[in-house]
Amino acid sequence: MGKKIRHIVLITGILLLYVMAGCTEEDLHEPQWPEITSENKPWTRWWWHGSAVDKKNISRELQQFRDAGIGGVEITPIYGVAGYEDQFIDYLSPEWMEMLVHTLQKGDSLGIGVDMATGTGWPFGGPWIGAEEAAKYMTYKTYNLQEGEQLQEQITYVQEPFVRALGNRMVDVESGSVLAPGKEVGLADVQQPISANDDLQSLALEQVRFEESLPLVALMAYSDEGQTVDLTERVDPEGRLEWTAPAGEWALYALFEGIHGKMVERAGPGGEGLAIDHFDEKALRKYLQKFNEAFEEYDISGLRSFFNDSYEVDDARGEANWTARLLEEFEERRGYSLKEQLPALLGQVDREKGRRVLSDYRQTLSELLLDNFTRPWDQWAAEKGALIRNQAHGSPANILDLYAASDIPETEGTDIFRAKMASSAANVTGKKLVASESATWLNEHFTSSLSDVKAAVDRFFLSGVNHIFYHGTAYAPKKEPWPGWLFYAAVHFNPRNPFWKHFGALNAYIARTQSFLQSGRSDNGVLLYYPIHDRWSEAGPGYLEHFDGGIEEQFEGTSFKEAAKFMQRRGYGFDFISDQQVRMGETSYKTILLPRSQFVPLETLEKIRELAKKGATILFYEGLPKKAAGFANLEEKEKRFQALLDEFSFSEREDSGVRTASLGSGKLLMGKDLDRLLKTARLRREEMVDHDLEFLRRSDGESHTYFIANRGDEAIHEWVPIGVPAESAVLFDPMSRAKGFAKIRTSGQKGPEVYLQLEAGESVILRTGQQEYDHATYPYLGEKGRSVALNGRWKVEFTEGGPVVPGSVEIDSLVSWTDFGGEAGAEFSGSAVYRYALPAPEAEAEGWLLDLGEVKHSARVTLNGQELGTLIGPSYQLYINSDRLGRDNRLEIEVANLMGNRIAFLERTGSRWKKFYNINFSAWEAANRDEHGLFDASGWKPSDSGLLGPVTLTPVDLLD
Repeated sequence: MGKKIRHIVLITGILLLYVMAGCTEEDLHEPQWPEITSENKPWTRWWWHGSAVDKKNISRELQQFRDAGIGGVEITPIYGVAGYEDQFIDYLSPEWMEMLVHTLQKGDSLGIGVDMATGTGWPFGGPWIGAEEAAKYMTYKTYNLQEGEQLQEQITYVQEPFVRALGNRMVDVESGSVLAPGKEVGLADVQQPISANDDLQSLALEQVRFEESLPLVALMAYSDEGQTVDLTERVDPEGRLEWTAPAGEWALYALFEGIHGKMVERAGPGGEGLAIDHFDEKALRKYLQKFNEAFEEYDISGLRSFFNDSYEVDDARGEANWTARLLEEFEERRGYSLKEQLPALLGQVDREKGRRVLSDYRQTLSELLLDNFTRPWDQWAAEKGALIRNQAHGSPANILDLYAASDIPETEGTDIFRAKMASSAANVTGKKLVASESATWLNEHFTSSLSDVKAAVDRFFLSGVNHIFYHGTAYAPKKEPWPGWLFYAAVHFNPRNPFWKHFGALNAYIARTQSFLQSGRSDNGVLLYYPIHDRWSEAGPGYLEHFDGGIEEQFEGTSFKEAAKFMQRRGYGFDFISDQQVRMGETSYKTILLPRSQFVPLETLEKIRELAKKGATILFYEGLPKKAAGFANLEEKEKRFQALLDEFSFSEREDSGVRTASLGSGKLLMGKDLDRLLKTARLRREEMVDHDLEFLRRSDGESHTYFIANRGDEAIHEWVPIGVPAESAVLFDPMSRAKGFAKIRTSGQKGPEVYLQLEAGESVILRTGQQEYDHATYPYLGEKGRSVALNGRWKVEFTEGGPVVPGSVEIDSLVSWTDFGGEAGAEFSGSAVYRYALPAPEAEAEGWLLDLGEVKHSARVTLNGQELGTLIGPSYQLYINSDRLGRDNRLEIEVANLMGNRIAFLERTGSRWKKFYNINFSAWEAANRDEHGLFDASGWKPSDSGLLGPVTLTPVDLLD
């Protein structure tokens, strides 16, 4: 079997935009790479600990970023570092603004873009947010009265006080710089109001509620005969009700409003305080006014966008499920009074009515989050000439609508369906960029390799992401000892990580890939309706339903989940679509799939009918929707809903199990077999998924671009079908920069097939064309003989790292450098160069495939003083043309390991590198937590490092 190359020395060339359509005969022999822009390159979140930054170190780090291939940064100030308190800079102060402006100017000179978080930590909030603007919650009490009775007890609700903090178990407040588990923070340690506390960095408050009486929002009385009386105005300031119950039995519901108490999480100095009420535009405007004042005297025109981290208000005790104008907003938006339906909302009446009122309540808050937060924030940013980058997941809202209202939707995690929520909204609404918070947690701290990161990045690409943001890079002064300043969660993308030496290879791979994925548009063929009203109508442990973007648990047992997973597995490109997006109007998509749903809004079904009449194909999987969503005007709405369904006059069941109906110039299909349903709709399937390949497909209207990844465990060396017409195809390997016309054929009814060579974990860009060419120019390789092992003596020189750089050694067999003997190698994190005297191979071949075997964890290969390439895995292969090999050759392989071995040394020797306020220092795995719950690597055994081999040379020829 032939093996896939990693770097092709034979093929180089200028990297200019290759456009298949309309190319000349000469162009057909010179496919070219797109020109790389800063936006094509990966960006990184840049943590400013305590905002203890200075211009010299800002400039130094930005230069390092550019040299490594980083295209931009997102500034996010967070908690400080103990011992540097005198260097803390308060957020948005004049001194802080000077640092921002310097970053913008230096970034512009280096070609590095700059975004900034709209706050410190997350979510939005700060010391200038008071009780009126803070996130709120509702609670209630009930009372029962008989005819002629008066309520004797006062209508009051005293809030239970509590505090949740990380605080002093991390940093000793008295010394400031000495780490000590210390005492837990209690209510006695916190003054009211929060802004009165001087040591907020040490306290690290996450949520605080003080003991206090909550204001009454409404008092409603409901009789057993269905009467409703609003008694709110009859309650005096002391909570006494002046009212005698009329005939019947009466249930009284007293609704109270409280301050949720959620604090800005991981806040930086000057940013500590209460989180805002995301449902209240006045609260947002008050929050943003602080930025207006800070920006007034400064030029921030170089700022590309403002960023919002995921919602994360309700990852605390209770929910932020209320806002001051909710009752008024509800009535305006839903058409009836929520006060009159409190028993239904609070789960005290029949299930059907309760489900509808609960759904309306959740929909109202969803709309408020969109209309009073996301859209006004976007408008504010636009007034400053900037975009918004928004993480909508985790919100108590239809996240598809929140993403759609964002200039750059951003996702995170590893779930492909979660990421498709962001990319779907972008695709449906025509957004160019879809961002991802990438590699937040892959493995435990200090154990993730560049290969691990590439696998995570590829997953994002397959989901439609095309704008990678690493999570992240912590600023640290040059003088700071190793490992510098670190964020509590992340793969640590900073120059002190040994893999930084080879980081540029990954960044170049991402830039080349994104140069394709940021052009054209999505070529998914079907829209999958997002049945959010079914979820909104399901009671849960709280009154809100949060949507993280995943479908595994939240939609377990639903046709929606089955349809999404089936289409992904079978190679049908699809995007999710919301009710609001359905109702937006015309769409370039011709097919909409509605899974079996209980509740669908009448307006959505009306738009579905309209789209069908205009030529769309509507698929109903496992049946028609059952009921109209919502409670208002229910009887009339249900009649209209049923009348619409009656218009869908389906044929009797056909042999295929698919029933059909015509409506205008469109058609309706319904069935229980999704495979047959999609085939009947003539939706194209990418059969390459049957070859254990995954793909993303885009189009510029004339040609198609595929990102194809082999995420299986075995190499692919075979003809692979593609699902679009093509007379030619060009392959671009974004890792090796190899490019050329692919071998292509058409076989019978299957359509075009392209020959691919992909090792496990590798990926390729494929671009189709409609002009034929004479022969393939992509450098496919075929083995010509047996592999030859590079046995013999290797000289190993440790070049950079610590805690101590081991001495040079000579070895006769390749083993981990932790087994070389002595503590220096076992504790070492850094790089070493392996040198080997390579005689000319005896066999004759056009070239040789160098395979490094097992590498821990990345390698740069040089032959006779000329660099061949950098390998990050999981495959470590390089092609060497025969004319590069002389009689005697000098092979050098620079290998870098990970941070873990040196960190373990620091832990065992008691080094105080963990000196951060707030969360200091969390562990991903329970086995790595000490008695205080903090990260502890003192028990780690040395992790394999270096070149483990076996290293082989295999004679190969270029295949015709």
